[in-house]
Amino acid sequence: MRLYSACIEWLFAEEGDHFTDRIRRAHAAGLKAIEFWRWTDKDLDAIEAALQETGLKVTSLVAEPMIALTDATNRETWLKGLADSVAVAKRLGAPVLIAQAGDDLEGFTRDEQRKALTDTLRAGADILDDSGVRLGVEPLNIRIDHVGYFLDSTREGLDIVDDVARPEIGIVYDIYHSAVMDERTEDVLAGRIDRVFHVHVADHPGRNEPGTGTIDLAHRLNWIFSNGYTGAIGMEYKPTAPGADAVKAAIATLG
Repeated sequence: MRLYSACIEWLFAEEGDHFTDRIRRAHAAGLKAIEFWRWTDKDLDAIEAALQETGLKVTSLVAEPMIALTDATNRETWLKGLADSVAVAKRLGAPVLIAQAGDDLEGFTRDEQRKALTDTLRAGADILDDSGVRLGVEPLNIRIDHVGYFLDSTREGLDIVDDVARPEIGIVYDIYHSAVMDERTEDVLAGRIDRVFHVHVADHPGRNEPGTGTIDLAHRLNWIFSNGYTGAIGMEYKPTAPGADAVKAAIATLG
């Protein structure tokens, strides 16, 4: 059975609510897992208590600080933050941390920035070693949501993972971002599905719930799972309708 994970930054959110109320709403809706972004701005004690109360799993959270890994001068600061993020992930039982590459920097060639990113991820693997936590770097689209971002290609992301050559480092494959960049899942992931640590879904246009746009999300997910993916599916979309029924309907469109 597929494990669907609600990104409670957007899902089950109500104006003025306490963040942990979203965990309880996800549980009441029948979900088994949640995920969120930053941990440094949240009440970890309250989150841990809500997880114990509901039995929900955390599938992923962001490795902080969110600074450019394309800038080699950020390396030591980020590695210190990664160690703290690993400790939080272990505390909450999250198997995956998510990293973003950072912006395409002026004054540096792509080769220089790619080397900085690769070297930083390789150093990060030493921190992750034997922790039970893995790190997925996430390619993002540069046409709508992340203009100026360095890593807009799934293939290049996988090539960087191969250059790092450590089992602790993989990618987060966001079907929405990939589709916006005109990528075909079968083309960009062929033969390398084992490097995918987490999957995100949203439809396009709008980055809204599955079934509201034109992306063949069910087909792409079927291909991913039929080719060996065993991880969670992060429901990371902006809902157009509130409530549990809308989330259940979105999941139903995915199979």
